[in-house]
Amino acid sequence: MASVEAHSKDKSHEMGLHAEQLTGRTQQRFFSATEEENYTYPWSYEVDIDNKAEFDAADLDIRAINLKIRELMKAGHGTITVKNPGAFHSLGVGILNRLNLNFEGSLGYFGCGLIDGPNVRISGRVGWSCAENMMAGTVVIEKNAGSLFGAAIRGGDLVCKGDAGARVGIDQKGGTIIVGGRVGAFTGFMMQRGRMIILGNADDNLGDSMYDGTIYVAGNIKSLGVDCVEGEMNDLDRQWLSAKLALYGMQAPNGVDNMKKLVSGKQLWNYDNLEPTEKKLVL
Repeated sequence: MASVEAHSKDKSHEMGLHAEQLTGRTQQRFFSATEEENYTYPWSYEVDIDNKAEFDAADLDIRAINLKIRELMKAGHGTITVKNPGAFHSLGVGILNRLNLNFEGSLGYFGCGLIDGPNVRISGRVGWSCAENMMAGTVVIEKNAGSLFGAAIRGGDLVCKGDAGARVGIDQKGGTIIVGGRVGAFTGFMMQRGRMIILGNADDNLGDSMYDGTIYVAGNIKSLGVDCVEGEMNDLDRQWLSAKLALYGMQAPNGVDNMKKLVSGKQLWNYDNLEPTEKKLVL
C-alpha cells in the first residue's frame, strides 16, 4: 500500500500537484467551516443563475458598467450579459461571487482581474493582463488575447481560443491557462505552480526561470528559456489533457500523445548557494 501511495505522490508531483508547507506565514481568515457552510465571502450576494439580466453598455463609462454589474448581482441576478462593452479597460474586476458573466464584445487592459468565483465568457478580444491574479472560476475568450495573459493567476481555468501575446502566465502560481493558438516570447516566465496548455507554436524563451509547474505544447517551440527542460509525458498527463481540453471543446492538432511536456530543471532552486562560476553557467 505504501509503495502505491508513494508512486501516486511521485506522479502528482511531476504534474505540479504537490503541496508546499508555508510555515511561519500568517493569513487573514475569510472563511470558517463552523460559521459558513458554503464558504462564500461575507460581502458576497445571493444570486440565482436562472435569474438572467442584460444591459447595453454603449453609453456608459467604466465605473458605471462595473457598478451596474454589482447592482444586478445585489438584486439576485446570477447570469448577466453586458452588450457593447466597447473594449473599455478594467471591466468585470474584483468580482468575488458566484456568477455567469457574458461580455458581447471585446475588453481592454486588465479585464476580469482579481476575481474569485465567476464564470466569464468574452465573445471578442482582450487586451493586456486579462484575469490578472484570478483566484477561482473560469474565463473564456473566444478570440485573441494581449500580453501578460493570466499574470500571477492562482486558480481556476483561463482559456483563450485564439493567439496570445508575450509573457503569458508570468509568475503563474496555480490554476490552468489554455491557449488555442500561438503564444509570444517569455511565456511561462517565472512560473511557480499550475499548468499551461499551448495548442499552437511558442516563441523565444518559453518557461524562462520557471520554478515549478508544467507547460504542455502541441506546436513548435522557438527556444526554451533558462532552467526549462523537456519532461516525460505519462498516462496521467494524457488523461488530464484530454479531459481538460474537452471541457472547452478544444483538442490538440496532432493529439495529446504528440504534445511536449516542459518542466523546471530546478537549477535555480538553490541559486544563492551556487558558486560564482556555477551561476554563470545557469545564466
